Amino acid sequence: MDWGMKNRLAQLVKEDGRCLFLPVDHGYFQGPVSKLENPRKTLEPLLPYTDAIFVTRGVLRSSVDPDRAKPIILRVSGGASVVGKDLAHEGITTSMEEAIRLNVCAVGISIFVGTDYEHDSLLNLARLVDEGERYGIPVMAVTAVGRELKKRDARYLALSCRIAAELGARVVKTYYCEKFEKVIQGCPVPVVIAGGPKVDTEYEVLQFVHDGIQRGAIGVNLGRNIWQDEHPVAMIRAIRAIIHENVTPKEAQELYDSVKSGVA
Repeated sequence: MDWGMKNRLAQLVKEDGRCLFLPVDHGYFQGPVSKLENPRKTLEPLLPYTDAIFVTRGVLRSSVDPDRAKPIILRVSGGASVVGKDLAHEGITTSMEEAIRLNVCAVGISIFVGTDYEHDSLLNLARLVDEGERYGIPVMAVTAVGRELKKRDARYLALSCRIAAELGARVVKTYYCEKFEKVIQGCPVPVVIAGGPKVDTEYEVLQFVHDGIQRGAIGVNLGRNIWQDEHPVAMIRAIRAIIHENVTPKEAQELYDSVKSGVA
């Protein structure tokens, strides 16, 4: 691994081997999502507590100040929307030259294993890895499932993560599930946990983050379960404490409550 690749990965994954990525890329296929209508307003109070943000080039330019930015993971796949026929019908939307101009630490692309567009999305990943390796930019593969929530099981996610690693992804983003350790055991590159739809209580989030870390994930890439929370700063601080300070879900809940009440 050359110096540039090592340096970019070191900016994303901290000295403790852990990371907290904050995705705000949802608008590329969902439009103005609730609580993300104004990305700048959503991001600004959360930036001090995240290790990197996962974002499209348009929102990066319009909503993140260059002199206050955290390390950037650039979303470079797209081309489908929630009102279209198939969310899996994506292509590469942003060139590696553009990623270099934007000084990003990594690029991210979705793969859709088991769909009609499996072949296309996997070859998109392979081509992106070729370009990333040429310029020293790591690729994060996102094991997307579209609307098919039933695919969030260990067997499917282990398959998707392993394929992403085999094709050269340096990091894989996937969902937490029962028997998550089987996903980790079968993936030879670091795994970060995706959030998916917002859950009912903050404690559920803290619990699955803690469990995922204990089972081998190096961190999270959580969006809606942070910025759609009624107290997003409290939530991101609680999650950060689990990831970087090894606190329990109960201790994280206590921190959440303290921040919410203005004590911490």
